[in-house]
Amino acid sequence: MTRWQGRPSGLPTSAGRPGQWRVQIEFQYCFVAPNCQPSPMVVETRWRDGAQPRLLALSKSKSSPYVNGRFNGQPGALPWEISKLAVVVGKRVMVASTPDHRNRLPGLLKRAEAAAKVADTYVVDGTPPDMYRVFYAGPKEWKRWYGGDQPEWGAGAAINTGGGHYEVILAPETLDYYGPALDELLRHELAHAASLPDKSYWDDSAWWLIEGLAEHAGADGQPVSRYDGLAPTRRLVTGDWDGKLDGLLPDDDTPDRKVTGSYGIAYLAFRHLVDRFGEEQAFAFFKAVVYDLRRPEQTTEEIFGESWSSLRKECVAYIRKAVR
Repeated sequence: MTRWQGRPSGLPTSAGRPGQWRVQIEFQYCFVAPNCQPSPMVVETRWRDGAQPRLLALSKSKSSPYVNGRFNGQPGALPWEISKLAVVVGKRVMVASTPDHRNRLPGLLKRAEAAAKVADTYVVDGTPPDMYRVFYAGPKEWKRWYGGDQPEWGAGAAINTGGGHYEVILAPETLDYYGPALDELLRHELAHAASLPDKSYWDDSAWWLIEGLAEHAGADGQPVSRYDGLAPTRRLVTGDWDGKLDGLLPDDDTPDRKVTGSYGIAYLAFRHLVDRFGEEQAFAFFKAVVYDLRRPEQTTEEIFGESWSSLRKECVAYIRKAVR
């Protein structure tokens, strides 16, 4: 940790006991990079009055949509708050897990460093993250870190921790993935960390665009015919998909095959935009929708020279053709 600063966040309140009071403290912290934009974290503290007030209790951070009045909430208890960690640091990535997984971290770091080179090319606005943060979770940690609120089908997630940082959590089974699946997952999640804005304001209807970009990074230029999720995508497209992109976001308990198919549709839609217009224009569209919160129908004529109605139909036709 290269920075750790705390300050009161609000006024003290009674702790319900004589001579004791509570106050929220906002900490600002950095890992590895000394000049990073710090992440904020707010915790509850309890104190006893005296010439020198004495700290009695320091709580863990809790999930909240707000941090010190700013709508850019914190996700729940962070890995380093509640677990002893082993850490390995590379040029672009910091990987960590509990000590019983220490021997697997060097291999994970090597693969994450390779993924970071790809993710760095998916920066939509600004500069790449100063350091990607990857936390591998065992079964217990998966249910505790960041509040433990991961969907049943989740293999990993990029968690917004503020200050422009997204921390990647990997599910217990991921280190045993066969073949290139872990590399694809790392590219996907690190691309989220590189491409997403500091403030998570976007609408659920933009899910296809956010995940489509990340899947495109995961595929790393491979032909569509080699996309790993093509078969589940075909089943969804030829089944009950209604041709809409803005309703693809899966529920937490959506069956795995349908989830994979939804990701596949998102990938193919974004792939079509890149293939036809190039990454620069596809990224400009992403920025307009995800950063600037503009609707696709407000932006596509300006960016692509076509109406969204026409372009969406084109994307759907491309998707249906790709899965034949």
